Amino acid sequence: MPDIRLDTATIISTVCESILYGFSLLMFIGTVWTLVGNRAWNEVNRSMLIVAVLLFILSTIHTSIDIKRMNQGFVTERDIKGGPVMFFANVAESTFVFKNAVYTIQTILGDGIVIYRCYKVWNSWWVIVLPMILWCSVAVTGFTSVHTISRSNGDDVFLAGIEQWITSFFATTLACNFTATAFLAYRLWTIERSVRATRVGQSLNRPALMIVIDAGILYSTTLLAALICFAVKSNGQYVVLDMIPPIISIAFYIIILRVAISSSRKRNHGNTSGSTLAPHGIRTIGGTYHMRPMQVHIDQFTEADVEAPFQK
Repeated sequence: MPDIRLDTATIISTVCESILYGFSLLMFIGTVWTLVGNRAWNEVNRSMLIVAVLLFILSTIHTSIDIKRMNQGFVTERDIKGGPVMFFANVAESTFVFKNAVYTIQTILGDGIVIYRCYKVWNSWWVIVLPMILWCSVAVTGFTSVHTISRSNGDDVFLAGIEQWITSFFATTLACNFTATAFLAYRLWTIERSVRATRVGQSLNRPALMIVIDAGILYSTTLLAALICFAVKSNGQYVVLDMIPPIISIAFYIIILRVAISSSRKRNHGNTSGSTLAPHGIRTIGGTYHMRPMQVHIDQFTEADVEAPFQK
């Protein structure tokens, strides 16, 4: 099967990235409103807000670079020897190196926040030892890949010296995200199961569990597609790679927004913890038997622990 042309791949990747960036922009606005709106500053989860802003900035920079590169390749540099294809094939070109550095930083940040959520839900350092080792490997292979690309004189990203580092980067990123997401989802599932017998009404935390899984699947599937495209040396990898930065942002925002919706539903249902059944009488044949007040305590551990890592 013939491979997609490099200039065609650039057009498709930039269009797809711009569309996804538009979605991430809307979700960023919603996320900021969720974290900040109607809250005193000391009630704002500053760490989540900072991460949301950083992801948006990095995604914006990456999209802007790709738009600039498309303009360079098809307009300002179109008359160079080899035309647009030769321009886009130059892996040592400054904008290509810069956008890969931005992507690496965004990947490290995105994987780091998944590990942080995993730690907060488990409340244990031991469970994140493996994800942290993989996360460090992501940083090493990512920045080494960028450095190797910047020092390259070739016009092929599949050169041996570059290929091995990029393949390692994709593999460790996929393993890190999958491991941390699996640990996080398993913990949420065990909490959900442990309180199922005492829960009154519809589960308000299952949506949070499902959205964590869905976001992890979305990101992991995209990474797997990029790894496969790179392994078979297809230019389709450029299309998938340029879609990943806004997807990282979307996966982060969607969890916060979905947990906010779940929290709103919980407030609408009312707080049943500590409610009191008022004294009342049961009429019998011989008269009325007066019952004593009874306290009913519903365990709220699940809601608090699920929401804490995502929003204040």
